Amino acid sequence: MMYLVELTKLFQKARVAGSITMTMKRYDGRTKPHPRDGTPAVKNPEYKCLIRAQSRSKKLSTVVEQREVEKFSTAYSNLLKTSVNGLKRLKKPKKKAMATQ
Repeated sequence: MMYLVELTKLFQKARVAGSITMTMKRYDGRTKPHPRDGTPAVKNPEYKCLIRAQSRSKKLSTVVEQREVEKFSTAYSNLLKTSVNGLKRLKKPKKKAMATQ
């Protein structure tokens, strides 16, 4: 939960100026990209969730265990609902301009 506290501080700093990039992906616990040939593969690995956030030079990351994902995701979504307010709308091309091209 320390990650959420630091992420809140990051959002407050970025509210004045700047942006935040966030990523979330599956993590199997390996620290190297390819296992050695001698290492046996785990039959039922317990996958984790790797969550990262970056704003300028400040980087945050955390690993969430499989059993804690639901609790973390509710706290994470509540934080995002209160903090994310500067989303930009995508500019879609107008249909008439596209038809004439």
